[in-house]
Amino acid sequence: DIEIWPETQVLNFQEKVDVNTQNSASDFLNNIFAGKIIEEPLEISQDFSSSGKTSKAEKARGKIQVYNAYSDSSQSLVANTRFISAEGKLFRSVGPVTIPGGKYDGKGKLISGFIDIEVLAAEAGEEYNIGPSTFSVPGFYGTSKYTAFYGKSFSPMTGGSVKEVDQVLQVDLDKAEDLLSDRLSAESKENLRNKIASGLIFLDESLEQGSVTITHSVQPGAEVKNFTSKIGGRLKAIVFKESDLHAFAESFIGLRLSELSQSSDLTQEDFWKDQKIQENSLKVNYKFDSMDWQLGKLILDLDFSAKIYPEINESVFKKAVMGKSSNDVRVFLEDQPGVEKLKVRLWPFWVSRVPQKES
Repeated sequence: DIEIWPETQVLNFQEKVDVNTQNSASDFLNNIFAGKIIEEPLEISQDFSSSGKTSKAEKARGKIQVYNAYSDSSQSLVANTRFISAEGKLFRSVGPVTIPGGKYDGKGKLISGFIDIEVLAAEAGEEYNIGPSTFSVPGFYGTSKYTAFYGKSFSPMTGGSVKEVDQVLQVDLDKAEDLLSDRLSAESKENLRNKIASGLIFLDESLEQGSVTITHSVQPGAEVKNFTSKIGGRLKAIVFKESDLHAFAESFIGLRLSELSQSSDLTQEDFWKDQKIQENSLKVNYKFDSMDWQLGKLILDLDFSAKIYPEINESVFKKAVMGKSSNDVRVFLEDQPGVEKLKVRLWPFWVSRVPQKES
C-alpha cells in the first residue's frame, strides 16, 4: 500500500453573474443564471384602539302634544318655537308645525285641537332628561293665546348628556398604517419563502413591493373606541437555483484548470498529470449587487474558492516503483516535487519489495 498526499493550492475567484428572467436556461460561459419571477398577493386586516378623547354633548329630545284651545282656526309655529316645561327647562320644536283648530261640540263648547311634535332641549346635559310634564309657549306671553296654547308630554325626555368619549386621531391611523405595512412586508416574505420550491433562492434585496392600498373603517375624529384597518399589496422577487452556484463555480474553475493544463509543459513521462479540484473543497459565497426590474435582472457578486491538487500519472508511477524496496520507494517519492506526505506499507511481513509486475 502506497499513500501519497500531494501539495494542494487554494484558488480564489470573484465574479459578477446576471440572474436573468429572460433566459430559460443558464449560460455559465457568459455568467448568466436562469431566473424566475414569483409574486405573492396578500391582504391583512387588524383592529386598533383609539387614543384620543373628546367631550361629547348630547341634547335631550322627546315628543309633546301641543293643544289649541284658542279657536277653531289652525295656528302655525315656526321651527325652533320655544316650549318651557313646568320645571323651567327650555325645549324647541325641531321643525315648523301647524296646530289644528279646535271643534265645537253640540253645546257650543270648544274641543281643543292638538298635534304631536318633536322637541329638542335648548342645551346639552342630563338635567334635561325630565319626566312627563306640561309646557307653555313663551312666545304668546302677554296675549290671550298664552294660556290657550300649551303642551303635554306623556313620556320622559331622553338622550341628554355631557361625557368624555373615545376619538380616533390622525396619529392612530398613521400608526395603524405603519404597523400593517411592516406586517405586510414580513408576512409576504414568509409566504414567498414557503411558496418557492426547495432548492431555489431569493434575496431580500431583490424584493419589489407593488402598489399598496390601505383603508380604514373610520375617518379622523370618529367617536369610536376601536376601528379596523386593512392593507393589500403584492410582493414579487427574482429567484434562481441554488445548484447553479456550485455548478457555475465548478465550471469556471474547471475552465481555468483546462487553460492551465494547455499552457503547461507536462508530458506523458511526468510524474504528475493535470490539476483536479479536491472533493468537497468548493466554497461559494454570494451577495446582492444591484437590481433592474425593467430588464428583469438581478446581479450577484460571487466569491468562490476551491483546493486543487495534481493528479498522479499512474502509469509512470507504477513503472517507477516496480521491484523497489520500501526505502527506495520513499526516497523516490520524497524526491518528487509536490509530494507533501506519504506512507508505504509492504505486506505480508515477509514481503520486502514492491511487486515486479505492473498489474
